[in-house]
Amino acid sequence: MANSAQARKRARQSVKQRTHNASLRTAFRTAVKKVLKAVEAGDKAAAQAVYRDSVKVIDRIADKGVFHKNKAARHKSRLSAKVKALA
Repeated sequence: MANSAQARKRARQSVKQRTHNASLRTAFRTAVKKVLKAVEAGDKAAAQAVYRDSVKVIDRIADKGVFHKNKAARHKSRLSAKVKALA
């Protein structure tokens, strides 16, 4: 257990930040899954609309440092390729 007041405060802050980051990671995964589900349904217009919304979520989370920007770019690139592959 933390001994100093400063260390106790940091411990409290890290718990709060960890739960917030966990919710952001969940939002990231949900955004990716929504696009994949739309792609599997085969509706290109719907998939493009969902993709645009998901890109906003992915970028916002990457800007906060929850994920590395390259990871966000990799996911966006792969999702974009799947949306474009729809006939």
